[in-house]
Amino acid sequence: MTTEVKVPTVGESITSGVLANWCVNDGDVVAEGQHIFDLETDKITAEGLAESAGKISLKVEEGAEVEIGQVVAVIDASVTTPKQKPSAKKAASKAPNSEKKSAPIKASKTRTEVPKTKDDSAPEESIISEPKPTPVSKDARTTRKRMTPLRKRIAERLVAAQHETAHLTTFNEVDMSAIIDLRKKHQESFVAKYQVKLGFMSFFVKATVRALKEVPQINTQIDGDTIIQNHYYDIGIAVGSEKGLVVPVIRDCDSTNFAGIEKQILDYAEKIRAGKITLQDLEGGVFTITNGGIYGSLLSTPILNPPQSAILGMHTIKERPIALDGQIVLRPMMNLALSYDHRVIDGKEAVTFLVKIKNFLEDPTLLLFAS
Repeated sequence: MTTEVKVPTVGESITSGVLANWCVNDGDVVAEGQHIFDLETDKITAEGLAESAGKISLKVEEGAEVEIGQVVAVIDASVTTPKQKPSAKKAASKAPNSEKKSAPIKASKTRTEVPKTKDDSAPEESIISEPKPTPVSKDARTTRKRMTPLRKRIAERLVAAQHETAHLTTFNEVDMSAIIDLRKKHQESFVAKYQVKLGFMSFFVKATVRALKEVPQINTQIDGDTIIQNHYYDIGIAVGSEKGLVVPVIRDCDSTNFAGIEKQILDYAEKIRAGKITLQDLEGGVFTITNGGIYGSLLSTPILNPPQSAILGMHTIKERPIALDGQIVLRPMMNLALSYDHRVIDGKEAVTFLVKIKNFLEDPTLLLFAS
């Protein structure tokens, strides 16, 4: 009895992908439910599993583009035990002349001295010639590889965001002293209670939710000639991975506490590292936060994540001199950037929104009061 291995369905909007990696070899005996290949689509990477145990025959090469439902391998269920390989001891005993010592290699006579010519002033003849440089082929200087579906989709979305929206960015800066002091003061007790660290991102998520409630025009999106007003607060967190940028969504951030937000971020990070992120993890966000600061970015203009109308960019924290109460003091400062779609959000609304985020971050106690 044979079982066909087909490309699994990973989402209604996904019709094809690339078989990026076979985790087994042709002719291997696999177990039921074993991870046998990786499917890379324009949104996620999914695992292909063996539906039965048996000897597998691969029908598609790595890197081939495949359709959802396409047969990529066949499993012969009549073969369920792999062939036994000879033990190392037996293999050694069968090896011919395994105990014989190899014959010594005789050193060849080499010329170590060069006699002088009759004319002592003449230079000695060198017996060592300079090695000639090996020419480097043009192909060796570059490497070409096919763009993955995920990278291709990211490129398409970024270009579309630039061409199809009235993209504009406004900037501000925030003094991070209060948040840094608060984290130092409460980190130990927070970890003891919730088994997760109190990071910066949960403050930014909470500040964003409060600002969205006070400036609801930011929590909108355009659908044709209709403006949709969102009344929920699912916030996307942009995360860089080896395969490209993904934006998992933290759900119901208005009713989730700091620990809940930090745990969701940690869970998503582990899923991304393991290649377990799903399509459902990436859908439904109303606003995105991206942190270029973890890579050292001092200032940038983030690109919108359609169909959302705004995105907040965080940057690295640097001590800078600022004027405070008539004095010049050093403070840990962060640049903020809010990119927005000017078709649906006016400049006044965007600036007001960013200033409110700044105020909530510089005085985190404001986040304790209901809007």
